[in-house]
Amino acid sequence: MRTFGFSEFLFILEAAKWTVALSMIAFVGGAIGGLIIALSRTSDKPLLRALSGGFIQIFQGTPLLLQLFLVFFGAPVLGFEINPWVAAGVALILNSSAFLGEIWRGCIQAIPAGQWEAAQALNLPYLARMRHVILPQAFKIALAPTVGYMVQIIKGTSLAAIIGFAEVTRSGQIINNATFQPLIVFSVVAAIYFVLCWPLSLLAARMERRQATALAR
Repeated sequence: MRTFGFSEFLFILEAAKWTVALSMIAFVGGAIGGLIIALSRTSDKPLLRALSGGFIQIFQGTPLLLQLFLVFFGAPVLGFEINPWVAAGVALILNSSAFLGEIWRGCIQAIPAGQWEAAQALNLPYLARMRHVILPQAFKIALAPTVGYMVQIIKGTSLAAIIGFAEVTRSGQIINNATFQPLIVFSVVAAIYFVLCWPLSLLAARMERRQATALAR
């Protein structure tokens, strides 16, 4: 039986790069999908609103772990070869799209009615109205909750260990199976997640305070 030492610590720490990489993939993909969902949710077309609303209900109403299982084990049934990297990326992108889409939908609808009416008075089509008038203002409102949600994405990557993706949690499981020292191993894992998430939490809180101060003026 091995004893937990510096090499074991480095093994877990090395896996943090895969946690960060998966988090970035989930965030970038989720941001693209979330913007589409948010625009569809605030669209003038009932069909787009219904479809995007259904998407949000499905992915917010089911556990992320189940979504990972469905992608990883469901794709081969449908004839698609898939590895843990792709499965984790797809599941997290879809999940993030639903949550970011709903966050950004609320930010878009928080823009005062006068701004919408002014854009309509200029006879701008929907996309131009969004691009030039609504989204630039909604972007400022959305910054703090978006940064805060990035913390949830990072923590959500830990579930990818279930399908064999070698991020921090999975690496911790491997070391624990070799050393049988779960308290030390998973304390290190928790500390790494804390170091990754804490700065983002502080940044989100700071943005919220600055936004509250600006609104109070």
